[in-house]
Amino acid sequence: MARPWVLVTGAGSGIGQGIAEKLAKEGHPVLVTDISAEAADKVTALINESGGQAKSGVLDVGSVEAIEAYVKSLDVPVGVLVNNAGLQHVARLEEFPPERWEMMIQIMLNGAAMLTRALLPGMRELGYGRVVNIGSIHALVASPYKSAYVAAKHGLLGFSKVMALETADTDITVNTVCPSYVKTPLVEKQIANQAKENGITPEEVESEIMLKPMPKGVFISIEELADITLFLMSHSARNITGQTITVDGGWTVR
Repeated sequence: MARPWVLVTGAGSGIGQGIAEKLAKEGHPVLVTDISAEAADKVTALINESGGQAKSGVLDVGSVEAIEAYVKSLDVPVGVLVNNAGLQHVARLEEFPPERWEMMIQIMLNGAAMLTRALLPGMRELGYGRVVNIGSIHALVASPYKSAYVAAKHGLLGFSKVMALETADTDITVNTVCPSYVKTPLVEKQIANQAKENGITPEEVESEIMLKPMPKGVFISIEELADITLFLMSHSARNITGQTITVDGGWTVR
């Protein structure tokens, strides 16, 4: 039987791009989706030129209508969903634009739920499904000035646990991978914002805010997250569900 397709959201850059490229390299056909058509097309071209199989698609996970229209348009079976799309805004709650707060929850929590909802019937029909939610260390702990992000990622853990129970009757698993800081464009922007909010240099943000809580003291690599995703997709991981896979260099064991 041909391998089912893997749908990765926010795959036009950063973690999503890295996961899409790694999975394609390992022989899995990938649907590269992003809110930016240009970014999705670029990553898709890179995968296909490297001998992988990929299709690009524009997908705004903040819109239920867009999600339903995209899934309805699919002409390939999707067996794996990587809910990765995300964004960040760093500000005190008193200065946090309400519309920005709502958008972040809509994309990172509601969007992940609604896309999972749309794809589950197809996974049930296949008799196989894997939902890998890309969470964060901030699904487990909090940091100041990140109220919307922390709220969304905490919510994602609860959602994953419920979905694990609702899909336990078939070979579908739902897990959340929670890395501490990964050096992506999103994090690079955070460094500048955190420096401004805390009145310190970008270098001090990296060493004192991002890496100091990690006994290992190094940024998490995208390759690590891609390899964990590959394992969760495997038959060997069929009984790993509803779990929080923490990749934090020892942050939360203190």
